[in-house]
This record gives sequence, structure tokens and C-alpha cells, in this order.
Amino acid sequence: MPEPVIAIDDPRARDVRALLEQHLRFAHDTTPIDHIHALDLEGLLDPAVTLYSLREGGKLLGIGAIRQLDDHHAELKSMHTVVGARGRGLGRAMLGHLLSVAIERGVDRVSLETGTMEAFAPARALYASAGFEPCGPFGDYQPSPSNTFMTMELGGRAGGSR
Repeated sequence: MPEPVIAIDDPRARDVRALLEQHLRFAHDTTPIDHIHALDLEGLLDPAVTLYSLREGGKLLGIGAIRQLDDHHAELKSMHTVVGARGRGLGRAMLGHLLSVAIERGVDRVSLETGTMEAFAPARALYASAGFEPCGPFGDYQPSPSNTFMTMELGGRAGGSR
């Protein structure tokens, strides 16, 4: 089996759009409408956002994005692995890649928002196992019973130029 490749991708690409639609459908199926913060295509085209795809033999298996909030703080967005490829460590690979990007950019802190519902338990467990800790809302987020906020201080790991 070919080695997975993670690279910057275009959210307008047909297969990426299809996976984004699955991601948004999952968000709408599991989260109250007022508490959904998943980025749509337009949100992913924001210059502050970089979308990455994970492909194996050219086949799209996952996506993840990083949004630069300011010079020192970034947010993880749009983490999603196709159902048939889950349990293979691909989400962890994408997470590791996004954290490496943050370090290269000289970011001191990476945060994320995810759901509190049972369907989001695997995501919360992945983030906690990587060193993310619960935190309060950041950026423009407001507290809600449907949203969990997590953060990781990169501290001295940031090696990029500022």
C-alpha cells in the first residue's frame, strides 16, 4: 500500500468538496444549528486558512486545516477522515502535520473547537492524547453546552521565523 501523502490542497477540488460536504453533514446531523462552527467552502478559501489533504495512492482519505488567528495563535479546523479509513492513524498523522506547520510558522499556541456530543468523543480523545487541554472559548467563540474548546501551548517548540 502506498505511503499517505499530506499536502496543501484546493477546497474547490471535486473530491475535496465532496469530503467537505460529508464533514458539514456530520456537523449538521450531530450539533444544534446555532453551535456549528465547521467551515464551508467560502470559509476555507479565506487567506488565513490553509487546507491540507491526506491521500494514499492519489485517493483522498482525509482533510485538515489551520487558520492563523494572529502571529502567535492558530486554530485547527475541518479535521475529517473518510469513514472507511478511520482507525488507521490517519487523523493522528494529519494532526501531527498541522502541529508541525504551526511550529514552522512560529506559533506559540494552537487551539480548536469541537463538539461535546458522543459522536465527537473520538476527536476529543485524539486531541487530548496529543497534549491538548480544555480551555475557555477563544477568538469569536461563545461558551455553549454543545462546544468544547481545547488548546496546546507549543512554547519552546516553535522554531520558525517570526
